[in-house]
Amino acid sequence: METFDSLMEITSRPPLVFVSGRGSWLTDERGDDYLDFVQGWAVNCLGHSPQPVAEAIAAQAGRLLNASPAFYNRPMLDLAGRITAHSGFDRVFFANSGAEANEGAIKLARKWGALHRGGAFEIITMEHGFHGRTLATMSATGKPQWASLFEPKVPGFPKVPLNDLAAVEAAVSPRTVAVMLEPVQGEAGVIPADHAFLRGLRELADRHGLLLIFDEVQTGMGRTGPLFAYQASGVEPDIMTLGKGLGGGVPISALVAKEGACVFEHGDQGGTFNGNPLVCAAATAVFDTLTAPGFLERAQARGADLREALEGLSARHGLGEVRGSGLLLALDTVEPIAAAAVALALERRLLLNAPRPATLRFMPSLSVSEEEIVRMIGILDGILGELSGRP
Repeated sequence: METFDSLMEITSRPPLVFVSGRGSWLTDERGDDYLDFVQGWAVNCLGHSPQPVAEAIAAQAGRLLNASPAFYNRPMLDLAGRITAHSGFDRVFFANSGAEANEGAIKLARKWGALHRGGAFEIITMEHGFHGRTLATMSATGKPQWASLFEPKVPGFPKVPLNDLAAVEAAVSPRTVAVMLEPVQGEAGVIPADHAFLRGLRELADRHGLLLIFDEVQTGMGRTGPLFAYQASGVEPDIMTLGKGLGGGVPISALVAKEGACVFEHGDQGGTFNGNPLVCAAATAVFDTLTAPGFLERAQARGADLREALEGLSARHGLGEVRGSGLLLALDTVEPIAAAAVALALERRLLLNAPRPATLRFMPSLSVSEEEIVRMIGILDGILGELSGRP
């Protein structure tokens, strides 16, 4: 009899044990295959066990795993150079998770405030935003469920509604050092920040002498269409964070900043595993795949296919809007049936995600095929019909 008692209970998991994966498919110990439209919450941007990443890891493992962050290593330098060359940023600090990158962004902004804004430390964040599970990033997060969890939290994160520029303006005070947000709120149910709002934030930050921070942990690395979501709006932040898709499945994140925001002194920031050769080699393989000619264009075409198919399902079943862009999309189910849909999908060997009671979120591999989209839609069509009582 399988027992899972050795693991700390932190979430509800189905009694499945996955042992292998390839592309859009996961295989469990019984040999059953599951079509995966979650992909580790947008982590596996190239799908499960992509050949370029597997080859890069195998090759690097035979050369050097960790030289210590006290020294340079070649994959670290190669990856940092790729990020700066393909973005509007100047410097990169590598970490191990999106939360750690966001924690670094908070520390960087507070250090900048100490030096340039008379000790200002407050960072305005958005209601329903999500920035991670460290104590500071949970404090910055706008999830109502966390309001009284792990008290006392880190102070200094006034929260305002997304897309409300007047509310941001009203929250600015002499204590304010930065505004931080996701270009698309993923955990909130794929809620995009309006491009006009982002342009307004840039102007407001410049006028008040504040930093603008974009959390692109979920939206970066081609997930919303362009390589980085900010590129669609034409608004460049001062600081950006990356994670999830950056490693294509291995744990790596990045804090990326303009030169003027890079105020860390020696000893201010670090980490035992940060920038190690193994994960940087894997992420470099991801980066080269995403930036190869035609790759992002094909992913954008699949995103358009998925959106069109979801809009057709919505019309057929009388559901709500399809939100998001690229291959980060959500379907508003109107009624709180999303969890039930996820459970029925699992029975049919389809993996879906319900970040909210009336929201289904879709985060397939960026290399998902047209056939796999059609198959997912067919399964979901039957599930929605069953839940609504209509054939």
